[in-house]
Amino acid sequence: MDIFCKIISGEIPAYKLYEDDIVLAFLDINPQTNGHTLIIPKKHFLDIDDIDNETLKKITETARYIKKLISSKLDCDGITFVQNNGECEEVKHYHLHVIPHYKEKQELLDVIDVYNKLKDENLKEK
Repeated sequence: MDIFCKIISGEIPAYKLYEDDIVLAFLDINPQTNGHTLIIPKKHFLDIDDIDNETLKKITETARYIKKLISSKLDCDGITFVQNNGECEEVKHYHLHVIPHYKEKQELLDVIDVYNKLKDENLKEK
């Protein structure tokens, strides 16, 4: 069982920003920048060749929501979406990185501090 499956099952805690029956979005615990978020399907898929179109669509919809959340609450200047496959995929479970960019260099905050700025009181918990 990979680390993302353990997060989905609740075996490992995560700073959740969005959750529904299909996907989970949570802050990366080793972020490149403040607000670096991962979006994963709850069903295990290896990579882009393995995942179905409906799940991809839901991940894209979630990415839009996370982009708006990060942009409005962290005032970033841009967002990069990254999805790795094969050898460059560190965790062998499909995931999309949402990485904010800032014109001015930002001090990397503790993940809990970023979470407190981003958390949505209306987060649907499972």
